Amino acid sequence: MIVCSVNKIAKMYGGNSIFEDLSFEIKENGRVGLVGRNGGGKTTLIRLLAGIETPDAGQIHWQKGTKIGYLEQIPQYHEATTVKDVLRYAFSSLLQTEEKMEKLEVEMSKETHPDKLDKLITEYGQLQDQFSLHGGYEIESRIEGIVRGLNIPLLLDQPFSKLSGGEKTKVGLGYMLLQQPDLLLLDEPTNHLDLMAVEWLGNFLQEYSGTVLIISHDRYFLDEVVNKIIDLEDGEVNAYHTNFSGFVKEKEAKLLREFHAYEEQQKKIKKMKEAIKRLRDWANRANPPNADLHRRARNMERALERMEKLRRPIVNRKKMSLQMDGADRSGNDVLLLKEVSIAFDEKLLFHDLNMHISYQQRVAVIGENGTGKTTLIKLILQQLEPDQGEVRVGSNVKIGYLSQNIFFDVQDETVIETFRDVVKVAEGEARQILARFMFYGYDVFKKVAQLSGGERMRLRLAQMMYQDINLLILDEPTNHLDIDSREVLEEALEGFQGTILAVSHDRYFLNKLFTKIYWIEAQTLYYFEGDYNWAKQKMIEYRGEEVQKRTEKKKKSSLQKDSSSTNQRMENNNLEKKIEITEERIITIEKKLLETDDLEKLQQLHQEKEELEHEWEKLLEQLEKRY
Repeated sequence: MIVCSVNKIAKMYGGNSIFEDLSFEIKENGRVGLVGRNGGGKTTLIRLLAGIETPDAGQIHWQKGTKIGYLEQIPQYHEATTVKDVLRYAFSSLLQTEEKMEKLEVEMSKETHPDKLDKLITEYGQLQDQFSLHGGYEIESRIEGIVRGLNIPLLLDQPFSKLSGGEKTKVGLGYMLLQQPDLLLLDEPTNHLDLMAVEWLGNFLQEYSGTVLIISHDRYFLDEVVNKIIDLEDGEVNAYHTNFSGFVKEKEAKLLREFHAYEEQQKKIKKMKEAIKRLRDWANRANPPNADLHRRARNMERALERMEKLRRPIVNRKKMSLQMDGADRSGNDVLLLKEVSIAFDEKLLFHDLNMHISYQQRVAVIGENGTGKTTLIKLILQQLEPDQGEVRVGSNVKIGYLSQNIFFDVQDETVIETFRDVVKVAEGEARQILARFMFYGYDVFKKVAQLSGGERMRLRLAQMMYQDINLLILDEPTNHLDIDSREVLEEALEGFQGTILAVSHDRYFLNKLFTKIYWIEAQTLYYFEGDYNWAKQKMIEYRGEEVQKRTEKKKKSSLQKDSSSTNQRMENNNLEKKIEITEERIITIEKKLLETDDLEKLQQLHQEKEELEHEWEKLLEQLEKRY
């Protein structure tokens, strides 16, 4: 069944056509990836699908009653609204039902009239059935699952208004997933997620009961989740019924077929033009001119005019040109961290951390958000001092740093001014260099503050290419880059002669380039020789061993506790028995006191009774302490 049908739509902005005559369908329960270059109109298209904007021409039809989920702008909430409140808003209708049920419960507890009570009970039963049917009793468990998956438990009690932009995006994503729309539209959902949350989201979407359309440049994520690719290129769409890797192969084969067909047609056109020219030459050379040959030439010319001309397919598109030449080589020991510990706001990030990076190694640092990856980079850059331990940068090491927050403090400077602040070259040469990074013509005079995330990344890479660097430190370098730019970056990094240290959640990027993985978890740094897939497998094994150790320890502790408990029960039973025997002896003495008149005997019995009563009190006190 078709959930959404797009029929010959067109959209323009500022007099420029984004696309026109687009048509495609999204089927129920489909997993669709929308790919294409940055600036190609993907976000515009997804906003049209969400119903936020309307097409200038054509129509979009949705299946009747389809509930659409799209995370566009993060809404504003009251200052006192916590993250948990925001997540609970996803169940607003169920919460209203729950509130009605609570009011009815109060009314039923006070009502004494049988008829009115029956009416209240019937109404309550209907609400309860509705509440249960729509998952009202699973609200808390569903919230807990999303919170755990997105790794936001520490945010739950925080005011939503105080969160960072990335944190708000994660909470907004959680809110939308909890709503469970029929058609889920996601625009770069992995950008603010750590690696573990990306993997969780991939698994979540595979099992999702509705239809999903995703804009993403994360190749590994697309391969995991989608079974159809819509490729938006040059204002046109082509659909491929496969995952991303299959799409790459199919598109390449399609381009080759189209190029071959184009070349064959060009050969045919050339031959027809030559035949037309020969026929006219022969016709003109005849005496008188041959009208029949002229007619044949004209018929052939008309056939050529009617022929549907194939466009020359663009096989080699313009890409960012990136070649990173290292400076003079560093020493063999590039970075050394020894027994390093650091804490923030009394929270320990990591302790006894050891790291050794040698010349030309490709090293990646991974871990969940908040485990200290960025702090580790700041320690290496000597922007922070460790609480304990030593951080040492090797001899002749020249660092180039690519951060997540690029040029966030640049407001009025243009692209070319910002570039020349770092790379001291003439304007003409600067424009030539920037053109290699896809800043053409008047693009170089755009304000940096107006650039997209991907454009800022390209500008910073342009600066770094012309700096004297032999150690690259990259913090999420593939964020905001489209797939073509990621491939160019990977190719350049493969050829870089220096050392690379990167923090990334892009699994494709990690597996392609890095053979040494440091993994931060539970305040500890683990080291693996191999790519990300290898490190992940070893971490799973390690966690399994840790769980087994904890289980065995718990079992041992439980056995010891059981043994201790058994001993304690035996001791308590003995005490109770002693108390019981002492009480019986006291009763026996009291009987004897009533039966004897002998003064000496009476004194002896009284003394014995006092001693037994004193012993009884001590035994009772011991028993009370045990309970």
